[in-house]
Amino acid sequence: MVFFPRSFYTYLVLEITHHSPKDQKLASEGEIIEMRNRQKGFSMIELLIVVAIVLVIAVIAIPSLIRSRLAANESSAVATLQTVNTALISYAMVYGNAYPPDLNSLRIPPGGAPVDCGVNGAGLLDDVLAGVSAGGTATTFTKGGYTFTYVGANPIPVPPPNKGCTGPGFGTVQTTAIPVSIGGTGQRGFLIDQTNIMYFTADGSAPVPGTSPILQ
Repeated sequence: MVFFPRSFYTYLVLEITHHSPKDQKLASEGEIIEMRNRQKGFSMIELLIVVAIVLVIAVIAIPSLIRSRLAANESSAVATLQTVNTALISYAMVYGNAYPPDLNSLRIPPGGAPVDCGVNGAGLLDDVLAGVSAGGTATTFTKGGYTFTYVGANPIPVPPPNKGCTGPGFGTVQTTAIPVSIGGTGQRGFLIDQTNIMYFTADGSAPVPGTSPILQ
């Protein structure tokens, strides 16, 4: 009887079953690689689902954000008109020049100069509201998505002397606030006059006192 080493029998069994340790290791590595390939990245369907969810959220959220922005700009415009009108009334009471001939007359005096009727400035409005900042004029300024315009009529004959007035003031005044972009920065237009009554329009146009609805 011929005896073979034990390792020879092990070799025969592995050959017969076709599963050598090396083959088994290669098979395991191949499975791992295949699993990793399957797990890598998103499938097209998954990406489409994610895009659809994002679009739905955008459709719901964006209109709400736009409405909130318009409402905030309109509230700011109303508050600014009230601030300007308070300054106009204060000017008339202090200097006796009726309402100022322009917004610049209400500025804060530069360089620590004393307040006056308008040459230096009455010190009642900051540079933005007084039309002194960049983009502003003697009668206009832009703030919070609205353009504000100051208009006067019925000027008094002469300004009071020795008060530093730049010119005779107005007997009646109006300040309007119109959206820079109707529907984009604001929806309604506003107007306030010397009686402190505020009017508005729903389409962003300039209100007409006595005709347009009063803002309560």
